[in-house]
Amino acid sequence: MSLSTVTPVSPAELEARLRLHRLPELGPARFKKLLEAFGSASKAISAPASAWRSLGLPVACGEARRANEVRDGAAHALAWLERPGQHLLMWDQPEYPALLAEISDAPPLLFVAGDPDILEKPQLAMVGSRRASRPGMDTAAAFSRSLAGAGFIITSGLALGIDAAAHQAALDVGGRTVGVLGTGLEKFYPQRNRRLADAMIASGSAVLSEFPLDAGPSAGNFPRRNRIISGLSLGVLVVEASVASGSLITARLAAEQGREVYAIPGSIHHPGAKGCHQLIRDGAVLVETTEHILEALRGWQRLALSTETLQTPTHPLLLLLHAAPHTSEALSVSSGWALSKVLAALTELEMDGRAVCESGRWFARVS
Repeated sequence: MSLSTVTPVSPAELEARLRLHRLPELGPARFKKLLEAFGSASKAISAPASAWRSLGLPVACGEARRANEVRDGAAHALAWLERPGQHLLMWDQPEYPALLAEISDAPPLLFVAGDPDILEKPQLAMVGSRRASRPGMDTAAAFSRSLAGAGFIITSGLALGIDAAAHQAALDVGGRTVGVLGTGLEKFYPQRNRRLADAMIASGSAVLSEFPLDAGPSAGNFPRRNRIISGLSLGVLVVEASVASGSLITARLAAEQGREVYAIPGSIHHPGAKGCHQLIRDGAVLVETTEHILEALRGWQRLALSTETLQTPTHPLLLLLHAAPHTSEALSVSSGWALSKVLAALTELEMDGRAVCESGRWFARVS
């Protein structure tokens, strides 16, 4: 997506997109197909049924677009967006997380409660078993505290077990964390972590979902949300997981998306370690300390910068930021660097007090 060609979304177009988003059997690919075919959601909603059929869309999609339930759901979402701290990010707008936009099936809409700006900052996903052992939970908390302290946003699925331990530990050290739900934001699941989610939102972190606000828990939704967890992140750390764990789905998606996969080994006698051991056999990075992750994410960056240091005002990204504020995506285009490299460099610059992110754009700090 070129930022120079972005067109702001009108209120009518926003309402139409929210209606499309509620249609049955309309996933990201079909949503984008409609926008490309008709030029806008508004035109797609008002197009004749024959035009929808010619695109090979399910009959249920076309029939449902004018249903009262669909209209009412869109109206409710518009009212939800009027409240403070509640946002909608759209895949063709500059506020959309640039790294997530790179995946082939990026969600067209993201509902966000909390601070959406942190989605533009470098994230590290941590996932694992819902029925984790006490040592596994302690390990997740320790890694999360260390990585959050190093400046990474900790991203996970707000499930019981490893996910919750990672989120809570990031908050405990004043870090920030992102929770990706497999339900709508108004049908929170699991309810046991509702208080944790509220604490995340209140502290400047974020909880998000691609599903309509009133979407309840459905088995098929949780594997879908896993691609968002990995898509937002530079890499995925699997702490403890069986071979049947959904965490291995997240790891597989991460590898397919070009993200790094890390796994913590465990006892050969512990069933919860077998998934991590499988990942390591398949090529995941074996991790024993957070330094193994930090070195993997930043080692190539130091090599690329050669003798340049982040303290010097001639750092390539700082030169661009001194000229004008940029989104991370625009920095990637202007510098010619891969987006993952830009995000890692921005983390170092922010930690050094040389750059700051505000409202999705990066600014050079003037000392």
